[in-house]
Amino acid sequence: MGRDENWHLDDAPRLDGKVAIVTGATGGLGFETALGLAGRGASTVLAGRDADKGARAVSRIQRAVVGAIVRFERLDLASLASVAGFADGYDAGQGAVVDILVNNGGFMGSPERLLTSDGFERQIGVNYLGHFALTARLRPALCAARGGARVISVASLAHRRAALKLDDLQSEASYRPMGAYGQSKLAMLMFAIELQRRSERNGWNLVSIAAHPGWARTDIIRNGIGGGVPGPLGWLIERGFAVVAQSARAGALPLLYAATATAALGGAYYGPSDWGETRGPPAPSMIAPQAADPVAARRLWELSERLTGVRFDDDDAGELDPAGPAPG
Repeated sequence: MGRDENWHLDDAPRLDGKVAIVTGATGGLGFETALGLAGRGASTVLAGRDADKGARAVSRIQRAVVGAIVRFERLDLASLASVAGFADGYDAGQGAVVDILVNNGGFMGSPERLLTSDGFERQIGVNYLGHFALTARLRPALCAARGGARVISVASLAHRRAALKLDDLQSEASYRPMGAYGQSKLAMLMFAIELQRRSERNGWNLVSIAAHPGWARTDIIRNGIGGGVPGPLGWLIERGFAVVAQSARAGALPLLYAATATAALGGAYYGPSDWGETRGPPAPSMIAPQAADPVAARRLWELSERLTGVRFDDDDAGELDPAGPAPG
């Protein structure tokens, strides 16, 4: 299903004239994904929180890709107000188009339960709810894409061991760092599959695909589980992962495959093909049973609309309640 043996970015079609947005694009997987899209000719928006890191990332891409059309735009996925402000620049009513949206930005494994500015547990807020709201607000621009848009949602192998707790999505009753991370990535995969269902049912001009990087060396490990464990054990976790993981560039290939390959299918999930999907060329990935539950996905979707205050289903996709999001 949708596999190209030993696929490489050079096999992707040219993207000249297309607009791509990549969240979390100032480093790691997001940067490598943005670099790959720019290299195929897409006008690429690097969305992230840090303007200085954004400027450096833009310069790196411009040096690597002659004639690259790339810019940085500030986006803080931990703030629904920032998400709304970012999306306002892509109002389809003003003729704006987004051809590719890569929902990549993430936060991992904080030892303490942290909150976003909207009161969400930070991992579910940044990794999932921020992207849900962003995609909803960009839907008019996505649906305006000629030939159809692609929405790529980045999940994780961690979804396999995760459980969706709709009665405790914010991990208030019980917080476990990697449990909360796994739930956020499970939610992303369920969102990607449900978005494809709704796109097909409603005739939206977009294809929704999920992808994961396997084990890739990025700062999310140092800032997450590695940095959250004190002393020698934290150092050992970080160093051990660095030995077995593939590079961020290799980890970005399944994301780029989902975003560009003609064989990539709506509603599918792609990741590395070797070593238990931890590394190797892109291929279809295993979807755990809990991620494929359409009833749970519909309930998650409805809860996400209430929490974020935005929705997809009306022609004027955007605000659900002028009073703002529901309390978490």
